[in-house]
Amino acid sequence: MPMKSAIIAAVFGLIGLLPAASPAQAAGAEDCAGKPSGAKLTVQVTGVRASKGQVAVTVYPNDPNRFLAPHGKLARVRATAQAPTTTACFWLPAPGAYAVAVYHDENGNNTFDRSALGLPAEGFGFTNNPRTPTGLPPLSAVRFNTTGAETTVRIKLRYLS
Repeated sequence: MPMKSAIIAAVFGLIGLLPAASPAQAAGAEDCAGKPSGAKLTVQVTGVRASKGQVAVTVYPNDPNRFLAPHGKLARVRATAQAPTTTACFWLPAPGAYAVAVYHDENGNNTFDRSALGLPAEGFGFTNNPRTPTGLPPLSAVRFNTTGAETTVRIKLRYLS
């Protein structure tokens, strides 16, 4: 009998009479980067101007030598861009201080594109949404603390062009 029920469910699912499970539901696991722990970070990226390309969300540890440095990241997610808000989540090693940098890779080339003058050609942002009139912010301007089991930060993208 269980085999007959499975076949009936499959047939009804194929013709749309039963709801189909999404890949995340089918796997039964949440789609967060990293090893599950007691410290979860959700990053909501707002101001995404188009649902094309990816939004790269990078988490850095509380170390000024690693912030924005090559190979300095703790974790990165490249989420499919969804306007106006794209969300990514991470399992952090432990509660503590971290920083997040994001950019909207609209053309999907996995590179943060710059203009001929060296200015950002794609949307970008950081935790705490600091003003960046003369260059990149220091870690102290973008650092935030996680104290509980779940932390949500909101980052507004800035587009210069």
